[in-house]
Amino acid sequence: MPRLTLGRTMPDTLPPPATPAPRRRILFLAEAVTLAHVARPRVLAESLDPARYEVHLAAAATFDTALQGLRGQRWPLVSISPGRFIEALAAGRPIYDAATLEAYVAADLALLDRVRPDLVVGDFRLSLAVSAPLRGVPYAALTNAHWSPYLRLPRWPVPDLPLVRLVGEPIARALFNQVRPAVFWLHGRALNRVRRRHGLPPLGDLRHAYTWGNETLYLDVPELVPTDPLPANHRFIGPILWEPPQAVPPWWDQIPAARPCVYLSLGSSGPARLLPALIEALATLPISLLVATAGRANLGRVPANVYAADYLPGSAAARRAVLTICNGGSGTVYQSLGEGTPVLGIATNLDQHLTMALVSAAGAGALMRSEQVSAAGLCRLVAAMLAEPRWGAAAAQVAEWFKGRSAVAGFREFVEHTL
Repeated sequence: MPRLTLGRTMPDTLPPPATPAPRRRILFLAEAVTLAHVARPRVLAESLDPARYEVHLAAAATFDTALQGLRGQRWPLVSISPGRFIEALAAGRPIYDAATLEAYVAADLALLDRVRPDLVVGDFRLSLAVSAPLRGVPYAALTNAHWSPYLRLPRWPVPDLPLVRLVGEPIARALFNQVRPAVFWLHGRALNRVRRRHGLPPLGDLRHAYTWGNETLYLDVPELVPTDPLPANHRFIGPILWEPPQAVPPWWDQIPAARPCVYLSLGSSGPARLLPALIEALATLPISLLVATAGRANLGRVPANVYAADYLPGSAAARRAVLTICNGGSGTVYQSLGEGTPVLGIATNLDQHLTMALVSAAGAGALMRSEQVSAAGLCRLVAAMLAEPRWGAAAAQVAEWFKGRSAVAGFREFVEHTL
């Protein structure tokens, strides 16, 4: 019989306590050819509520420093070396051949079978365009919008190729824009071949290979990277401004306040061979030069106004500087613009040229081709950028755009909606 208590009818037995919903499992795959492709998935993986999501992250050990202390399950993953990646870009060759992508697909499938994720997220892991559909797992691709098939760009820049040295940049650019559709098709051919081999339709050219996913998440802001109207499964979530924990060096507080600071870092993929010559030229200017070598150059004795270390806290260095000089890649460029500091990009490959073409169009930076760098030309451009406040004003505008679009918030919203 039910019991009567204070006018209410109570059941003889109480219902069992609610069982917590099982955690959804998310697997991140990072292609460890640059630091950025490893750091970005880590930031997003750790942004998720561990009470609701079980996080797994797979990457080669190349940039393990970016994964120290990771909250979640870590898995090894086969990747080509950063050296092979940079060599292919420098020569204008496709980065992957079909055999490499087939090996990637096999590794992906083994991992998917073991983890059994509800969602897989990849950063430049092109083979997921094959392995994820084969296992029926929804796949979200992390990428930059300058690779989007919907990018609105009147004229493409030409990267530093042997052709530029042969005929000069203007002619090389004209030729490149004429043959670009064929070149992009060639660069997408290996992935299309592997998809066909597994019964999947081809995707298209390089831009589709770099951005395809069931969902495509752009780590940029649309104000900086304009596109035509996007399909429903493409969205901007914002830039990821990440850096490993790094203490300031002993000389940090000894930098004179009277001179403007310029921050120089060519990162993990810039032309490190240029670093000594860049330092020698920039040291002749009335500036304090903060240099991060990324452990890629032994500088020996440096001029008195040069402050060098293997690594610097990048955001703090950009915040302290009035100008950042880097390789033009989105990692350091966005880090600097996030602090409202304009950028001079010494670009080599097409990814860096695209980033700097868009930053230059926004007025927040300038591009210098790596094969055309000279001491006199560099010093003239740096002196001009230091003298004109318009560069800083444009960079401050970009910083406001960045503040208005949080990648972490955008990713959480995406996951919540998807799962």
